[in-house]
Parts: sequence; structure tokens; C-alpha cells
Amino acid sequence: MQSEQSTNGAYTLNTPITDVVNDPVFGTYGRLIFPVDSGYYSGDTLEDLSLTWYQNIDPNKTVEITNYLKSHAQGGETVFYDIYTEEEKAADPEEENTGLFFFKGKPGARFAVCNAGGGFAYVGAMQDSFPHALELSQMGYHAFALIYRPGAQTACEDLARAISFIFEHAQELEVNTDCYSLWGGSAGGRMAAWLGSYGPSAFGGDDLPQPGAVVMQYTGLSDYTENDPPTYACVGENDGIANWRTMQRRLEALNDLGIPTEFHHYPGLGHGFGLGTGTAAQGWINDAVAFWEAQM
Repeated sequence: MQSEQSTNGAYTLNTPITDVVNDPVFGTYGRLIFPVDSGYYSGDTLEDLSLTWYQNIDPNKTVEITNYLKSHAQGGETVFYDIYTEEEKAADPEEENTGLFFFKGKPGARFAVCNAGGGFAYVGAMQDSFPHALELSQMGYHAFALIYRPGAQTACEDLARAISFIFEHAQELEVNTDCYSLWGGSAGGRMAAWLGSYGPSAFGGDDLPQPGAVVMQYTGLSDYTENDPPTYACVGENDGIANWRTMQRRLEALNDLGIPTEFHHYPGLGHGFGLGTGTAAQGWINDAVAFWEAQM
């Protein structure tokens, strides 16, 4: 009975994950809402979802996100875009596991691309990019959550293609491409930083402007360039994967070059806290948006 209700009505905490994945409203892309490699998540229902390397998953946010996608898809809106052509996907079947989930903002607003982490082994979107994209859209910005191929090089290639796709279809998407921002946590933070440092063209994308701001969470990246964009970063002090002082040193180096930065470290928090609801980091996304807006 629950399965039938979750398919035909709104999802609840008790909705099986498989019901979301297989919901006909999502066509063939429902399988990309959760990690393609099921070995990186556990739990049978939305309430029980657990993702490798992540903490502080909010089940109510999971329900909100899946219902957002469902209701907008039911309303005839496009919530998912392929970034590769059918010919390209036929030549490289791994490209079947890519695409952009679209959380629409106000017509003419600027856009952000959110990149989840997952150790370049999988894409933890339900904790590390979908929540951010939904929050940004509720603030009026257009936000895209990228599903990419695992592996640092292919992930950056997919992000470069995604940015190029958004620029190419800016009129159709009703986005303003000025001072766009790149967001990411953990591995996704590295992607955002690398594309910010070197630009989409360095990874096979079009020759496009660098982002107006990069927003990074919990990653141990230390390399940078003299031409990096303004960068906001935050991390937990108890992060056993990405030491907060590594991120602090990187931003201090950028700041010494005259590049605008903002850095926050939160006591008691470990890796992968996402929006940080109910933690010392709660509200950090508002700080990050204010930093982005200051660059506009």
C-alpha cells in the first residue's frame, strides 16, 4: 500500500527509495537521484538513507527534495537535462550516468552549479548538492546539481561540459550568466576550485569566463593559482578527512594575493555536514550567498 501511495501521491519518510528511483514521472533519469553504485548508500526508505562518508543527513530534507522534483516534473517542467548527446553516450556508455538536475529560480537570475562529493567514487547528491540547489532556488537563484562520472578528470570534464551547456542554453533556461558561482563539498569542492582556477576550456569545455565566486566545503585541497576567483570555504574542526587548517592556509594564500576570501571552521563537526541543519554550521549557506552577492 505504501508503495502505491508513494508512486501516486507525495513521498513520505516511509517511502521506499526504490519507489522514487522507479517513479514513472522521472522517466529514465530517476536512477540518478541516488548513487548509481548502490554500494555507497544504505537504507530502504527515505528516512533511513545513509551515504558513505556523510554525516547529519536530514530525512525531512530528503523528502522535501524528492517531492520538489516530483511535483515540478508532474507540472510539466524540465527538472533534468542531459549534457551529452545520444551519440556521445553511445560512444562512452559511462556518460549515461551524467546530467544536470535543475532547481529553477526567478527568470533572469544568476546561476550556481552545485557539485556533490563522494571521494570521486560516487556522487552523494542527496546530501551534498541537492539540498544546496534547493535552498538557492528558494532564494531566487537558478541552481543546477551535477551528476558526474567518478574520477577527478572525468568529473571535471563533466563540470566543464555542464557549464558550457548552461551558457549555450542560457536563453531557454532564463539564466543570467554573469558572475555565476561554482559550489562543492569534498571531491565536489575540488571540482569547483579546479574549474575556477583553470576554466572550463582546460577540461574540454568552451572558452568561458571564470566563475564570479567559488564556494567550497570540507576538502583538503591546497593548490591554487594567482588568478583564482573569490573563494568562500567552510569545514568542521573534527573533520578526519579534510583538515580545516589546510583549507585555512589555502584561503590565506589567496587573500595575500588580493583575492577576496571568507573562511569558517565549526567546532565539533566532522566531514560531510551538508547544510549543517541543527549544528554549529547552520546558516552557513546564507553567509556563502552574501559572499557571492558581494562579488556581483
